[in-house]
Amino acid sequence: MEGKQEYCHSETLIIPRPCTVADGAELAVHVIRIGSLRSQGEGLRLGTVRRPPRGVRKADYADQDYFDVWFPELAPSAKLVNWALSEPFTEQRWVNYAKSYRREMHAPDRQRTLQVLARLSHQTNFSVGCYCEREDRCHRSLLRELLAEHGAKIATGKTRPAKRKRLAKRQ
Repeated sequence: MEGKQEYCHSETLIIPRPCTVADGAELAVHVIRIGSLRSQGEGLRLGTVRRPPRGVRKADYADQDYFDVWFPELAPSAKLVNWALSEPFTEQRWVNYAKSYRREMHAPDRQRTLQVLARLSHQTNFSVGCYCEREDRCHRSLLRELLAEHGAKIATGKTRPAKRKRLAKRQ
C-alpha cells in the first residue's frame, strides 16, 4: 500500500500496521448474497434490501443467514426495484438501472452512510448483501463500487465457511 498508512486501534495505542482479526484475515467489508452460508471473518451482516425475507420471523433472520441488521437505506427505491423486476435485464436496461441507483445513492444522507461504512471497513469486518443470485446484475455490485469510491477496504477472494451449528427444526 504505497503512500497510504493504515492504522489499527488497540485499547490504548494507535499502531501503524494493517489490522487483522483473530483468524488472521484483514479487516474489510464483504459483499455477499444474503441467505448464503456465513464465512469466517465476515462480521455483522447488513441486509441492504428493500424488503425483509417473506415467511421468516425477525428473530430468525440472523440464524438463517439472512442478515443481522436490516439496512434498507442502501437498497434501491421501491420504484427502481419494481422497474428492475418488470422484465429481464438487457445490457442497456442494466446501464439504465446502474445510473438510476447511483443517482439515488448520491443523496446527502446516502453519501454520509457510504462514508461511515467506508471508514468502518478499516476498523472492523462487516458484510453488505442482497438476495440476487447474480452479483453482476444486482445493486450489491454497484454498492461495492460506491464503497470503494468512498475509500472502503473491500474483501477480496473467497473465505472459508464458518463452522455451522445445526438448528433444530420447529414443529
